[in-house]
Amino acid sequence: MQSGELYRHAAFYRSSETGQLEAKYLVVLATLPAGDLVARLLTSRPHARPEDPPCFHGRPYASFFLGVPGGQLSAKSRVDLRYLDDFDELEFQRRLNSRRIVPVMSLAKGVLAGLLDCAAGAEDTTRLQERAIRDALAKLR
Repeated sequence: MQSGELYRHAAFYRSSETGQLEAKYLVVLATLPAGDLVARLLTSRPHARPEDPPCFHGRPYASFFLGVPGGQLSAKSRVDLRYLDDFDELEFQRRLNSRRIVPVMSLAKGVLAGLLDCAAGAEDTTRLQERAIRDALAKLR
């Protein structure tokens, strides 16, 4: 699991309307020293978030505009920069092995660099996450 890899999690949350498990897409931003993964969810809902500039730290939700990533992601998409619990590396790998989580694609280096810089400065990013994200950004450059 590398920075910039996008995954589809087939059973990320339970729908309040249907009770069924629903899928979400996520992007791995960095790996913490203990091995856990820093990730954020993708959304296709604009919620008054701008496309330009792509990095947005305002209200109602901080985000990074990706455009249309391609493949399975055929709509304009944003990375939601609100806090998300880190993924346990072993649990994430177990879900990859069971195909509950599947790789979708990787972001281009230029897009990833902008995303990492934006996510590192987001209000909901913890100091530990920020350090790991900035380390991933330094390796990318």
